Amino acid sequence: MENNTSILVVDDDKEIADLVEIYLVNDGYHVLKASDGEQCLQMLAEHPEVRMLILDIMMPGIDGLEVCRTIRKTSNIPILLLSAKAEDMDKIVGFGTGADDYLTKPFHPLELLARVKSQMKRYTAIMPEEGVAPVKKEEIEIQNLTINKAAHVVKKNGQEIALTPIEFDILYLLASNRDRVFSTDEIFERVWNEKVYEVNNTVMVHIRRLREKIEDNSRSPKILKTVWGVGYKIES
Repeated sequence: MENNTSILVVDDDKEIADLVEIYLVNDGYHVLKASDGEQCLQMLAEHPEVRMLILDIMMPGIDGLEVCRTIRKTSNIPILLLSAKAEDMDKIVGFGTGADDYLTKPFHPLELLARVKSQMKRYTAIMPEEGVAPVKKEEIEIQNLTINKAAHVVKKNGQEIALTPIEFDILYLLASNRDRVFSTDEIFERVWNEKVYEVNNTVMVHIRRLREKIEDNSRSPKILKTVWGVGYKIES
């Protein structure tokens, strides 16, 4: 069923790009394709209707990681990285560039579609529809932070800070359930809307990046606390 949602697929391997296109088109998405990082950035500038990026890491010229870093300077569009590398450190590096999700090649079509739907659900939830009046502000204040759910904006000492959609969702989950400790598995299932099937460092990487942005000293956090052996919380 057509849903008019545009996704940009970037891979220098034409066969993989074509297969991903088939999976997405069959599920109702509109697909654009680029074969390298430079073309990707150009197409994003020319096609503001693009709502998600599926990005291969290993490409000639500007690789996927550098593309991700560049995009994150100006946009919070969901980015799903594709890579043949499955080690935790590779995933940590990928998430460190601001990516929202990471999928290892080869992948099952249903897994790809599940990841896409999860990211699109989050993205469309924070994008206001045209002609719809803004909803009433829903703000949470924690120390020097102000978290505005409706606008999807976080300010520190009155200055807006740039969070990825995943980082915002983790922060809002903990901030709206103060004093409750969430395990990494709980955070993953609540934020990614997926079950945890294997141990990974995904949540910990995002927590680390989130602390670097919201804490005065990320090595001695005053807002986002670790409860050793259990998980994470934000205190009242």
